[in-house]
Amino acid sequence: MTARMRLKPEAIGLGMTSQRVRDRLIERLRGNGISDERVLNAIRTVPRHLFVDEALATRAYEDTALPIGHGQTISQPWVVAKMTQTLLDGAQPKTVLEIGTGSGYQGAILAALGLEVYTVERIGELLRTARKRFRTLGMNVRSKHDDGRIGWPEHAPYDAIIVTAAAPVLVDALKDQLAPGGTLVAPVGGSSSQTLLRLRKDADGVIEETELAPVVFVPLLSGMID
Repeated sequence: MTARMRLKPEAIGLGMTSQRVRDRLIERLRGNGISDERVLNAIRTVPRHLFVDEALATRAYEDTALPIGHGQTISQPWVVAKMTQTLLDGAQPKTVLEIGTGSGYQGAILAALGLEVYTVERIGELLRTARKRFRTLGMNVRSKHDDGRIGWPEHAPYDAIIVTAAAPVLVDALKDQLAPGGTLVAPVGGSSSQTLLRLRKDADGVIEETELAPVVFVPLLSGMID
């Protein structure tokens, strides 16, 4: 299925913040190598200010990560755009597994592009808040409170997998849940050095790994908290 926008601007609160501010962010992303117009349109349209605390809403369209509580952050828009563009590059994914729902923003971008999104979050309070945001925006995102390191095997394999927290090495369980022909994008490394990786699995199950960019993410932790 070709990725396409599912939401119209007027349906999700465009105008609640300055259009000029959003356009400035889009031009910044474009200047930093984001060229997929579907991704840029999703970033322009999905209201990032609804995914941060009200006190930070005026900073929502800055190209920076922002705190969301529990030691977690909403990712920098460039990182969201880069990871999303990587999933769509040369592929037409239908299903995507997200590890680390967080604020819900990355999942909302994927859903706005018409993908069937499955997302796993280990922190219950963050997931409950993200679910409210999905409902507010009319997004049908399937979500689960669980340890993201084990993925969501019941719905595997997935055409695409996106991991929004860094592990020292990529978890085998997630690679196993990637469909042949699929793409996985994830940060890998420790607290001092991380790299965004793209993994592509061919029809025979052989994985090709490509380094994309240096990044900084929160760590991928095991277990669950409410």
